[in-house]
Amino acid sequence: MEKAFKKPATVVALDIGTTKVCVVIGRKNEHGQLEILGYGKEVSEGVSRGVVSNIEKTVNAINSATERARRRSEIDFDWVHVGIAGQHIKTLQHRGLLTRESNLTEISAEDINRLENDMQKLVLPPGDKIIHVIPQEYLVDDEPGITDPIGMSGVRLEANYHIITGQITATNNIIRCVERNNLKVADVTLEPIASAAAVLSTEEREAGVALVDIGGGTTDLTIFHEGVVRHTAVIPFGGTAITKDIKEGCTVMPQQAEKLKVKFGAALANEVFDNRIISIPGLKGREPKEISEKNLARIIQARVEEILDYVIWEIQRAGFDRKLVGGIVLTGGGALLKDIDKLAEFHTGMSTRIGFPIENLAQGYADEISSPIYATAIGLLQKGIEDVESGRIKYQLSEPTPEVVEEAKVETTIKDDDGFLGGIFSKTKKWFETEPDTGFYKAE
Repeated sequence: MEKAFKKPATVVALDIGTTKVCVVIGRKNEHGQLEILGYGKEVSEGVSRGVVSNIEKTVNAINSATERARRRSEIDFDWVHVGIAGQHIKTLQHRGLLTRESNLTEISAEDINRLENDMQKLVLPPGDKIIHVIPQEYLVDDEPGITDPIGMSGVRLEANYHIITGQITATNNIIRCVERNNLKVADVTLEPIASAAAVLSTEEREAGVALVDIGGGTTDLTIFHEGVVRHTAVIPFGGTAITKDIKEGCTVMPQQAEKLKVKFGAALANEVFDNRIISIPGLKGREPKEISEKNLARIIQARVEEILDYVIWEIQRAGFDRKLVGGIVLTGGGALLKDIDKLAEFHTGMSTRIGFPIENLAQGYADEISSPIYATAIGLLQKGIEDVESGRIKYQLSEPTPEVVEEAKVETTIKDDDGFLGGIFSKTKKWFETEPDTGFYKAE
């Protein structure tokens, strides 16, 4: 008899960041790896430091990103797994206790769920809500160090929990932006936990590692030790803070500061030659402005070192100084800065690598999707698939609509046209994208 084939769950992840909105659609293949079916990205202008500050702009950015993902994948959807971050995120440690009726019966999953549900009843400051309850270790009849007590016998069941909270208004604003695009929120996940799922290996989590996700508005820190999340923190500085420093230090426009950072920026000034000069076109016929590439690197290095100082302080505060064998893993858009991994090693004394979200991706993914920029979105996708497969979240994606499929075919036809008109379009595009794209050039 033929074995019945179970259709894999298709999940949609939505990352609403300070600088961009990402949508990724995917599922697991027969080998258990993530297969990316479609993705879309749009510039975000309605989010400040991870928190929605303009509903209308955020709604429009989500709409553009989701439409691109629909056209690429030819899949219509109405459920999304959303990430949350921001300076409002707080953490606390708490111990739960459950006294069972008999020590003759085995500890079951129901006992664990009862203990975890009790944590949801904690009294929090007004306006806060619990986002995640993460078990650290269990104790059965005062026996510590138990990671999975199911099946054991005992009367007194205790657990230490790492609890993550956030503002209710921040969560509601995210949900409101999603629902205004005729979408439904399947679940909300803390973004640094999602990023960790995409870029960290099982060995690193066991050995102990600090994941530093440098986003646009914030830098998120997650510490793993012995395979468990031990500490999370949100640092209120990110890529936009670096851009602002460049704008003020070099007295240039914000758009020019961002292009300087992306095209010529480096995090280690000692690795930059002294005689390199960047020339920026002047305003309204004024003389071009010349900036030393080494001075640009000094400005960037000062802000990155400040962020790393916060990271070191959080690691020490959590009590994991000299315990992280895996060192530091940098991800997020800020990790694309040249030599930032070298600076992190010099400044912290810990081994550092750049985390790319390809740990669980199937072969054949697009080069763009392997960028650290997509780490959070792919992590949300992975967490969403796990929740759907385990039965914790249940929903059904819609079938592809004829309109969506037709739009996708039209887009593919135009893109794959290598004829006479296609050649003209490609040459014209190349001519327009030479140097006027940035307006910057290196003076001899």
